Amino acid sequence: MDHKYLKNVTTLNLSVEKCIGCGRCVEVCPHRVFILNERKAQIKDKDMCMECGACMVNCPVNAITVRAGVGCAAAVIMGWLTGREPSCDCSMDGKNCCNEDVIL
Repeated sequence: MDHKYLKNVTTLNLSVEKCIGCGRCVEVCPHRVFILNERKAQIKDKDMCMECGACMVNCPVNAITVRAGVGCAAAVIMGWLTGREPSCDCSMDGKNCCNEDVIL
């Protein structure tokens, strides 16, 4: 079963230019967000990302960025665990940061 989180909110980004095609992201991603295509990593489905950070930590060339442990995907998980409505607490001055590209 594929696990999807909130659509178009993950902070995951991949720089294909930096990627050396080692496949570490494919190996460590628990939700199989990445595939290798023509010796480069590619994001198969960004909405499956749970923002755990394993891909970023294991990328030897820093081609992947993600705000691990924060954001809307983490809010969904905490909502499931606590039985409450998900809240990422990232709204600032009425603006919703979940729809902006945020990179560490």
